[in-house]
Amino acid sequence: MKHETKACSRCNATFECKVGDIANCQCYGIELSVGEEAFIQSNYTDCLCRACLQQLKQRYTLFVAQKVLYANR
Repeated sequence: MKHETKACSRCNATFECKVGDIANCQCYGIELSVGEEAFIQSNYTDCLCRACLQQLKQRYTLFVAQKVLYANR
């Protein structure tokens, strides 16, 4: 199984990427919508740490909510 030490593309924190054992990877269980995934892929080219994935997921949700709020004014 392939494991690799990586630096987060966003915060530069190091983590172990377990692409060969995804069920035990640090990112396992974080479910991204199509929009969230597209947003992350358009801004980052490599893996992100779990903390950054969770922060970006939350920020994307807030962004969408604000967009809807302003559109309804």
